[in-house]
Amino acid sequence: MAQLRRDYRREGLRRADLDADPVAQFRLWFQQATTAELLEPNAMVLSTTDGHRPSSRTVLLKAFDACGFVFFTNYQSRKASEIASDPHVSLLFPWYGLERQVAILGQAERISAAESLAYFTSRPFGSRLGAWVSQQSTVISSRQILEMTWDQMKRRFADGEVPLPSAWGGIRVVPNEFEFWQGRQNRLHDRFRYRPQPEGGWAIERLAP
Repeated sequence: MAQLRRDYRREGLRRADLDADPVAQFRLWFQQATTAELLEPNAMVLSTTDGHRPSSRTVLLKAFDACGFVFFTNYQSRKASEIASDPHVSLLFPWYGLERQVAILGQAERISAAESLAYFTSRPFGSRLGAWVSQQSTVISSRQILEMTWDQMKRRFADGEVPLPSAWGGIRVVPNEFEFWQGRQNRLHDRFRYRPQPEGGWAIERLAP
């Protein structure tokens, strides 16, 4: 394992390359990750804490704009419970194929029921059923329990009309710090951090690798 290494040589990142707006910079990198056909370019590692222990998992980004970054989950899941007790979270986009990553710190909040419903109705039938089947993060005795519940829900919503579960919806992460990381040769990576300024706008700082 000690011999597993890769020297990053694709490209560098200069201060002059960066947009003054971190969301615009993220949009550019996200478009490039999508164009490069990376696997799940919208996959991000969400880290939360229960006040004593951190936990991380991969979730999918479903929308973003100047207001924040949105994903969807069961509101009774571990991640949602931890967010309810401590809304400070981090997001990490690991775009390995481009030798890049973006880290975002922010505060998480629920989006409106209307916003959640609009997204829920756009999901495939199976995904909508899945939101009813899984009581996310609870202990179950076997996979057979899920499959039996799946069959029950298929019969219950056989007409194709699947309502929004009351315990399911979106969470928006309102960012207060960004870091854009570009891998470089000899581990001398380029790192730039954006932090908001009291007078408005964002300060951009180069960090040591």
